[in-house]
Amino acid sequence: MNVREERAERLVRIRAAFEDSVATKRATFDACAGAIAAAAERIIESLGADHKLLAFGNGGSASDAQHLCAELAGRYVRERPGLPAIALTANTSDVTAIGNDYGYDRVFARLVEAHGRAGDVAVAISTSGNSRNVLEAVAVARQRGITTIGLIGRGGGKLAGCVDVPIVVASDQTPRIQETHIAIIHVLCELVDDALFPSSVAQRGVGERRPLDPEER
Repeated sequence: MNVREERAERLVRIRAAFEDSVATKRATFDACAGAIAAAAERIIESLGADHKLLAFGNGGSASDAQHLCAELAGRYVRERPGLPAIALTANTSDVTAIGNDYGYDRVFARLVEAHGRAGDVAVAISTSGNSRNVLEAVAVARQRGITTIGLIGRGGGKLAGCVDVPIVVASDQTPRIQETHIAIIHVLCELVDDALFPSSVAQRGVGERRPLDPEER
């Protein structure tokens, strides 16, 4: 195979990956639009009442949890006050101390005990829906009166039956599930901003630092 043929083959693979990702998002919209709206309503209700959001997951799902919390605590698109959101994956001292002392299955459960209060909302992210430490954290959250939302794939696993609002991506492939989770996270952030800050831009005081535009990040 020469260089031109190799390039043509790569382009076919690239197109197939993009088309598969788009198809997964469309199928998930058809199946889960109502659940996504319900999840947004729970988050809006919690944050609007001065409660907070907790998010957690493993591996790529840990990154997604941090992404969600960064969009809320920082900003998504419009300028507005920061929102209280904590990614339970972000503090390596917490995670390693708890994992060492109590076992990795208890990492997120212990942090929900530490930070979670009735009225908060917890977003549990698991591509399989069967991560033990995620399931244990959800159990603690429910005991404490915390609303639970699951971002899941592969049919939902055990997690789908444990959370208040399951959002199950219509795929068995981890990359497609994670790509769709990010799309859902962005939609949730947009709906939160629309509901809590409908007048868009907050006024900044004289001399206050201008936040970076997305192009400057």
